[in-house]
Amino acid sequence: MNTSLRFPKGLYGVTPEWDDTDRLLEAISAAASGGMVALQWRRKTATAEAGLAQVRRVAERCRKLGLLFIVNDDWRLAALVDADGVHLGREDGSVAQARLALGSDKIIGCSCYNQPGLAAQALKADVDYVAFGAMYPSSVKPGAVRATLEDVEQGRMLVESSRTRPRAAVVAIGGITADNAGPVVHAGADSIAVISGLFESDDIQDAAARFAALFR
Repeated sequence: MNTSLRFPKGLYGVTPEWDDTDRLLEAISAAASGGMVALQWRRKTATAEAGLAQVRRVAERCRKLGLLFIVNDDWRLAALVDADGVHLGREDGSVAQARLALGSDKIIGCSCYNQPGLAAQALKADVDYVAFGAMYPSSVKPGAVRATLEDVEQGRMLVESSRTRPRAAVVAIGGITADNAGPVVHAGADSIAVISGLFESDDIQDAAARFAALFR
């Protein structure tokens, strides 16, 4: 991990809605072989029982692979499976509440959509990364608000000007592929979060390697 950042620079995989956990674990291993540095477990459709069974196995695989492991939406679940942190959206509770529950050594990331003002508030609340998106049309969230490269640039200026060291990272998400990620990285994203562009690709390891190469 880049010691000047509070979240790893590079490819941040986000899990697709797959019920087949064995398939998912194989895909995670392939992505890690290609250079993925962090993984977010994101399930919106699984039952609580099936989701818990899957997240436990994914957490274990990430530990074996040396991947930073983040749980989407739910800091209680993140604490239960001893994840490395949580990603919070607008409706997922306060950063302060999550920080109190998880402790100072866990990662907290925050969705800022297309609003650098939200990022400024989140940085005051001591988040480890601010996430902007959707950068491009997203098949996973077709109705998502669209963020611009200027939003990413403003986010980067905010984290750079923060007095906290190591500084928070800027993450970009939404419709990102290996072919369109370049401008997003150039605008200042430290990390790119990818679902379909990684896990729905024909060769997951190769796709991960293409993403990872953008950060070298």
